[in-house]
Amino acid sequence: MGKHKTSIGGQAVIEGVMMRGSKQMAVAVRIPDGLIEIKKDPNPAFTNNWFLKLPVIRGCVAFFQSLVLGVKTLMYSASFFELETQKEKTKFESFIENKFGNKLTDVMVYFSVLIAVAFSIGIFFLLPTFVVSPIKQFIKYDAAATLIEGLIRILIFVIYLFFVSKIKDIQRVYEYHGAEHKTIFCYESGEELTVENAKKFSRLHPRCGTNFLLVIMVVSMVLFSFISWNNPVIRVVIRLALLPVVAGIAYEIIKFMGRYQNKFTNTISYPGMLLQKLTTREPDELQLEVAITALEAVLTGNPEDDKW
Repeated sequence: MGKHKTSIGGQAVIEGVMMRGSKQMAVAVRIPDGLIEIKKDPNPAFTNNWFLKLPVIRGCVAFFQSLVLGVKTLMYSASFFELETQKEKTKFESFIENKFGNKLTDVMVYFSVLIAVAFSIGIFFLLPTFVVSPIKQFIKYDAAATLIEGLIRILIFVIYLFFVSKIKDIQRVYEYHGAEHKTIFCYESGEELTVENAKKFSRLHPRCGTNFLLVIMVVSMVLFSFISWNNPVIRVVIRLALLPVVAGIAYEIIKFMGRYQNKFTNTISYPGMLLQKLTTREPDELQLEVAITALEAVLTGNPEDDKW
């Protein structure tokens, strides 16, 4: 296999890695007995629907799918490490279980996604707006106010990542995140997928979700500069309505950064690569083995299937 830019991406989970190929997705987890458990499913992103493949639209769909799949794979990996002795269920827990039955897991997933989205919008989008609103009267231009708001948003994001990176359990997940990136780089280089080969590559990748989130904030800064500050309520409503568009545009930028490597793409991806120093850590050999197992499970045998 020669060098090529692949569309394969992944995510770190608890003691494991999830990879999404052109048609399959797989989760590999190092279970407590030391073995690697692998689970494969069709990739829900694979579709022949022309509308869902349109630029920007595909980004909105991919963003939502990533949130749902992210929670599902985290729950799957966590299931291997549940305590043997479970506490007695409360009446509320029993009611919920009886109410939803086999659909309980799906309900929990979508509820978790809803809470995560609401939290992110509140902290990273609405809070900066309300912080800037009281001082807007002292700022002559709306674009300047939007710039200040955007910088506050990025500052909150960086502070959040910094403190999360200090949590011991999260650091372990970040090591698997680094293993995921190294493994994809190894595959893109055309080298054989081995632990020794994967070790040589960088843990920082331009298509990382960390880059995506930062690009979302920069895109929102530009797009929101066209929204008037005269009515804060209308401003917030319009911003919420534009978030899918922001995510779609950011997705196209990330795809562009992942497809080409030159001075321009290196420059615009540099800030996100720096942030990855917080969200990734150097993996050990066992973690690289898990990431390689996940990646190999989604390969079709034809490198053309996963090229950009």
